[in-house]
Amino acid sequence: MKCPFCGEVNTKVIDSRPADDNNSIRRRRKCEKCGKRFTTYEKLETIPLVVIKKDEAREPYDRSKIERGVFRSCTKRPISVDQINELVDSVESTVFNLGEKEVPSSQIGEILMDKLQKLDSVAYVRFASVYRDFKDVSTFMDEIKKILDQQGN
Repeated sequence: MKCPFCGEVNTKVIDSRPADDNNSIRRRRKCEKCGKRFTTYEKLETIPLVVIKKDEAREPYDRSKIERGVFRSCTKRPISVDQINELVDSVESTVFNLGEKEVPSSQIGEILMDKLQKLDSVAYVRFASVYRDFKDVSTFMDEIKKILDQQGN
């Protein structure tokens, strides 16, 4: 592993342990040249996942697209970066556990919205308004009414 500080290729693992999600290994490393320490994460390589877009185009799965959508939805909400990362990890885990080589983007979006709704209803409505392409205020209000009905039960 190359040192991110000086570029040296000789680094030494000084500690290894499972990461919080138990799906990766956290390794503390020390550069043998500059002596600085840094952390890396090792994750099992999975079968490449292909996402089928609305227009039937196919593209490789890209976690950062989910992260960007969730971060935008959670702007100015009392949601920590750790909570967002846990949500994205959970969505990703659910998608990969489907065991499919190709997954429609709509299915990923529904999984994400289900988990986001449990985390924060305002962030959920923000995401849903873009994802479902709300055309007018009445569509927006219908979605809010659904949330209020669920919270009342």
